[in-house]
Amino acid sequence: MAIEVRIPTILRPLTDGAKAVDGKGGTLDELFTDLDGRHPGLRARLVDDKGLRKFVNVYLNDEDVRFIGGLDAAVADGDSVTILPAVAGG
Repeated sequence: MAIEVRIPTILRPLTDGAKAVDGKGGTLDELFTDLDGRHPGLRARLVDDKGLRKFVNVYLNDEDVRFIGGLDAAVADGDSVTILPAVAGG
């Protein structure tokens, strides 16, 4: 079993069009590193030297990861991670 990561449309060119990909890791940071090994450039679009990028929202089992440890949030097989770009408008 693996961790399912749902990919937003804007990042799908990095996953060959896949709406969801599977990954492994014990933390969100490890998961993003694992995914970057198969989908180069993905991690850089999500993380900078300060942590999660400001305009990227990440949910672990529908809970905002910023409130449960950010990149240090524990993940496990069977979990679901959703990546959503923040949207602004008027």
